[in-house]
Amino acid sequence: MAQTAVENVITEVGEMKRSHYAMVINGQRVEGPETFETFNPAKNEVLATVAKADEALTEQAVQAARDAFDHGKWKKYPVGKRARVLNKVASIMRSRFNELVEVEVLNSGKALSAAQAQVMQSIEDFEFYAGAIVGHRGTVNNVPNGFFNYTQKEPVGVCAQIIPWNYPMMMAAWKVAPALAAGCSVVLKPASLTPVTAILLNEICHEAGVPEGVVNTIPGSGRVVGDRLVAHPDVNKVAFTGSTPIGKDIMSKASDTLKRVTLELGGKSPNIVFDDADIDAAVAGSLFGIFFNTGQSCEARSRMFVHEDIYDEFMEKFIAKTEKLQVGDPFDKGTHLGSIISREQLETIDGYVRSAEKDGAVIATGGKELSPEGVEDGHWYAPTVITDVTPDMEAVREEIFGPVVVVEKFSDERDVIKRANDTKFGLGSAVWTRDQGRSTRVAHSIDAGIVMVNCPFSAFPGTPFGGYKESGFGRELCVETLDLYTEEKSVLSYHGPKPINPFGV
Repeated sequence: MAQTAVENVITEVGEMKRSHYAMVINGQRVEGPETFETFNPAKNEVLATVAKADEALTEQAVQAARDAFDHGKWKKYPVGKRARVLNKVASIMRSRFNELVEVEVLNSGKALSAAQAQVMQSIEDFEFYAGAIVGHRGTVNNVPNGFFNYTQKEPVGVCAQIIPWNYPMMMAAWKVAPALAAGCSVVLKPASLTPVTAILLNEICHEAGVPEGVVNTIPGSGRVVGDRLVAHPDVNKVAFTGSTPIGKDIMSKASDTLKRVTLELGGKSPNIVFDDADIDAAVAGSLFGIFFNTGQSCEARSRMFVHEDIYDEFMEKFIAKTEKLQVGDPFDKGTHLGSIISREQLETIDGYVRSAEKDGAVIATGGKELSPEGVEDGHWYAPTVITDVTPDMEAVREEIFGPVVVVEKFSDERDVIKRANDTKFGLGSAVWTRDQGRSTRVAHSIDAGIVMVNCPFSAFPGTPFGGYKESGFGRELCVETLDLYTEEKSVLSYHGPKPINPFGV
């Protein structure tokens, strides 16, 4: 059993920017037998040390969540009371908005504007589910005379939630908010590269009135903490956002206990620009579609298809604007692209670019590491546009997860739909056209969970987010997400005047 140090129950968050962060188990700050360092990737320097969970602490967190669910009051709270607590979480986050943004930027290296938008959506997620749960109820059904049937929604139980490094605060909110709204308890495992704001969110939940043990956050190794959560018999559901290979592994391991699984995985999303599109709008939207969050996004529109009749004009404008994007200090308000999360990820990105170049593609702009002034030691990559690609190239087929877009010409609608769907992924997609009929036809024909029409944005609270094929299954950010955190129980009762005697004996 791990030797742990435990502080008192958390009643307020206190200073958010710290040199050390404890994990949170059963409402307390808990230390483990080991710590690890988390970095500021923009400067490649240590941001803080973090308590590291092992198998024993994972067991402790699951037990806390199990006890809170089985014997606690949270699932029995009237939905209005749970909603008030969720709104209190949002209120505290709003009051600490600038601090949360600062810590998110420091731990992820993302541009200030991106962090501001993502922390704001995290707040809105809690507000959305506070409202959604109030209307999420069962039904009364039409059954034969003498019978009465109704259904009720009950929380599914203990939920293991495993989140990625690219949207640390927002992904935590996407998962924690609906689970809490439904009455579940949670064990949250943040990515080791970016654990800080997930820990802070857990502390804020306690300050807002979420009971001890209902939310627990345990940073640590995926192969230790993650695997144990997925296999644990007391965990009823796993929600995972991350890579497709790990998603497949989770699905396999979860099958032993037949626990519920939802997966939001990788993408290689098409961005289709037709010849009747508003070119300036399409250029601006396509630019954001691939380069927001430094391209480190699962639904980044990383495969661009441009109609041959406007290809030259579009590409001239697109490349010119790409070269105007500012890369550097994330806290500079003029910065468009922040840093790459790690040296390993930077080398992966560059490897795909070099592979495309070797295969005969043209690096129209970018395709190199950068050393912006003042943050030279961080991990930086230039916004990159690759043309003259073919569908068989590795850079066209695989998820690069960086600021890199590959561009192809097309000539007709049917052909581009076929090429857009020629991928194992099916998360996001975008269509640029003034023809309403065409936009509807294409949107209905693309194998993706999200279609953006003349729009660069993929999600707001209330809009379903999730994918087809190897991009996973289940939808987040919407009312229907609550169904993923609830069981539906059917209650059938008889109230007729005579006893039922089916056998007649």
